[in-house]
Amino acid sequence: MMRPPSPQLLRALRTSISTTSITNRLCSNTRTASPISRITPFVQTIRNNSNNVRPVRMVPRAHTAKPASHDRGPESKEDTQTDFAALNVLGNIPAPTTAIDACLDNGFHLDNGLKLTNGDGLLLVGGEAFSWRPWEALDGDKNTMVNKKGQFEVDEQAWGLLRLVWPRPDLLIIGMGASVFPLSPETRRHINALGVRIEVLDTRNAAAQFNLLATERGVSEIAAAMIPIGWKGR
Repeated sequence: MMRPPSPQLLRALRTSISTTSITNRLCSNTRTASPISRITPFVQTIRNNSNNVRPVRMVPRAHTAKPASHDRGPESKEDTQTDFAALNVLGNIPAPTTAIDACLDNGFHLDNGLKLTNGDGLLLVGGEAFSWRPWEALDGDKNTMVNKKGQFEVDEQAWGLLRLVWPRPDLLIIGMGASVFPLSPETRRHINALGVRIEVLDTRNAAAQFNLLATERGVSEIAAAMIPIGWKGR
């Protein structure tokens, strides 16, 4: 005849069953929700691939061989060729009649046919050309236009025409013969007092600058005072 289990045995069995059930549930949840089980294969894949990577040897880029000839072949007959003459924005603007065509040792030739060949300087103001002798305001010697400091200096009477014109030009281009000398502070101060700016160049470059600016801005804005290129100073 079987005896019923004692209360102590039943209590021990119930405790054992309850503990086993809880442990199984925790293990099951851990395997299902653990992020490590999902990340580990990806990390392992990266490691395996990195072990298989081999360094790549850099190969220098091949350069195109230089052409043996500069011949560009037959001339193109297409209508899309660029006309560089058409790119000149001042090409259709007529040059002023007082534009300087040639600089001589003893004078100038202008586009309007005027020729100054007696050794005088040239003064261009307001679209008019004037014979200019700034050295006569001193003692008549051209070399006195350069003072003892090596500066270009003439008496203020040489600029009397600038006081008479109105409106006065914005810029005066001074051509100092074959070379360039610094302008004396007294001469610069007198011209600036008339509201006129100054640009100093040798006569050849001064003539080219006047032709360009007078065409672009007009003869009322640009004036010029030039000594023939035969004068070299002291």
